[in-house]
Amino acid sequence: MILTAQAKKDIFKKHGGSDKNTGSSESQIALFTQRIEHLSGHLQSNKKDFGTQRSLLNLVGKRRALLDYLKRTDLEKYRALIKTLDIRK
Repeated sequence: MILTAQAKKDIFKKHGGSDKNTGSSESQIALFTQRIEHLSGHLQSNKKDFGTQRSLLNLVGKRRALLDYLKRTDLEKYRALIKTLDIRK
């Protein structure tokens, strides 16, 4: 599944404030979360797809780094984002 341009704009508008704000930590984390959910679903049915598994681990690592940065810089935004995206932490 490739995210359409409109789906990305919706994610950025919801989490970044506007559809043009694509670089904020919140919007990047939301985009990574969407991609992680898709890859997780793919791996449920394709257990031996090791390339996808590696990509999933890379995305989780990138999201974790961004979450750590957001936690250091703005704890309230971090807590709100965790609750909104329903991420375990």
